[in-house]
Amino acid sequence: MRICLLLTLVPLALWAQTPAAAPLTLDEAVREAVAHNLDLAAARYNISVAEARQITAALRPNPVLTASADHLDLLGTGYNTINNGGPNEYSLRTDFVLERGRKREARMNLAAAERGLAQLGFEDAMRRLMFDVAGAFVDAQSARENLALAEDNLRTLNGIVEINTVRVRTGDLAGVELERSQVAALQYETAVKQAELRLRQSKTALLLLLGRPGGASLEVTGALRRDQKALALEQVRSSALERRPDLLAVKQAQARTQADLRLQLAQGKIDYTAGVEYRRQQAANAYGNSIGLFFSAPLPVFNRNQGEIARAGRELDQAGAQIRALTARVNNEVDASWQQYGTARTLLESIEETVLAKARSVRERTDYSYRRGEASFVEFLDAQRAFNDVMQSYNDARAGYARSLYLIDAVTAASLP
Repeated sequence: MRICLLLTLVPLALWAQTPAAAPLTLDEAVREAVAHNLDLAAARYNISVAEARQITAALRPNPVLTASADHLDLLGTGYNTINNGGPNEYSLRTDFVLERGRKREARMNLAAAERGLAQLGFEDAMRRLMFDVAGAFVDAQSARENLALAEDNLRTLNGIVEINTVRVRTGDLAGVELERSQVAALQYETAVKQAELRLRQSKTALLLLLGRPGGASLEVTGALRRDQKALALEQVRSSALERRPDLLAVKQAQARTQADLRLQLAQGKIDYTAGVEYRRQQAANAYGNSIGLFFSAPLPVFNRNQGEIARAGRELDQAGAQIRALTARVNNEVDASWQQYGTARTLLESIEETVLAKARSVRERTDYSYRRGEASFVEFLDAQRAFNDVMQSYNDARAGYARSLYLIDAVTAASLP
């Protein structure tokens, strides 16, 4: 019996000693995601691959060493009138490729452009990840606020149920009023469960972005973002056109294509091959040593790399079209994000200035009047529901405004280091 009790208490003690997860701020979440997100880690390897290609591009052609033995006495009869072959010849030869058209420099320039392209691709992946993390974090913050609202509503209704229970017991209230308050409390209890589910779902989505295991504990902290300073549209547009990594990437792709075109033009230049050879001839009673020099070059009669030169030229034209298309898309994203920002800001200010204080005041007065028996339960419930709807809209407006600010950051790449 003692052993069973010990086996039961030890896991509970270990669980009690497990430290709770420290509250996580948005900046900490972004840094953790950049360090541990699996998709970003895979994108980071593109830079290492491009750096390896730079090493390959800087290499020179290897010389070729050739060793040969010729005119050997295969039958072992010696070099006489029966076997007129020979004498034995042994040679060592080395050939060097002489590259023309500055091919090595062109290869290195192309590899450097590809490395820059990989870096910009990684930065764009980081920009999208930071926006996703910010959005998931806002979702968790919004779900936290809605859960707090639902729990506050439930506490209020539970307090009314307790008061009505006493009033029914003293005969001061009809039983049907108590049942109505109990039903309303059950409805708000369901709302709390749903809010808890949405909070867990938002945390699960955030955990995936952070690279943490799905069952890990996570608590978000900090208020929803609320920038008071208004943004200027033209400043947002100029920042987006100057900083967006995807736009810089297509411009880098154009530079890469230009480097590729120069390389293909260089490839059209023929290379020379120069060689030197040492040869030794050896007979029974005599030997001879000699040196040979060699030079060879292909004749560019048919293949002058015309196809690859034409391909690189077409890709250069394509890169220009891609720059124009992406510039138009970035401008469109700036306009859309600006409209979302303006609408969210106006809606939030409207709720704060017009209905928020009134809904809270009506709820408090109606709650006070109902507890004194001066208002009906229907009036109290209407005021409570109106307050809940206003607060729900207010939380959604705050979250929407925060998302619009993070969208502006993503569109302009302002969040990138």
